[in-house]
Amino acid sequence: MSNGMNTLPDVRQTVEVNAPIQKVWNAVTTRGGISAWFMSPSESFKPEIGCEFHLEAGQFGQSPCKVTEVDPPNRLTFNWGRDWTLTFELKELDGGKTEFTLIHGGWDADKVTEFNQPHPQVREHMAGGWVGIMKKFVSVVEAG
Repeated sequence: MSNGMNTLPDVRQTVEVNAPIQKVWNAVTTRGGISAWFMSPSESFKPEIGCEFHLEAGQFGQSPCKVTEVDPPNRLTFNWGRDWTLTFELKELDGGKTEFTLIHGGWDADKVTEFNQPHPQVREHMAGGWVGIMKKFVSVVEAG
């Protein structure tokens, strides 16, 4: 019997940032850091397991989130909304650079979002959106 999961692949984006790993870590684990390139987390946000917070998702209002994994300065994962997970992976490279991978998981072809949009459609849209967000991430962190 199928368990009803019709899983779609995670959206993965990897960029190289010309900045040391600790600086990149701060950009993905502090309110100010995340707000500068993504959405603003609520004041309750801390990179601590079990921490519950909201992301300010503009027209979509407040998205509830919960931190599930923290491994400084290499990995932070949180649940995002009803079905998704967001993982930030950092890897130290030579020459004071950092490889940053964003993984957006939790996609199911049979599910719809809270806003009644089919996952496959949203995934396609967001996979494209992440490309621009990652470019912004690099420029914000390198300039910061």
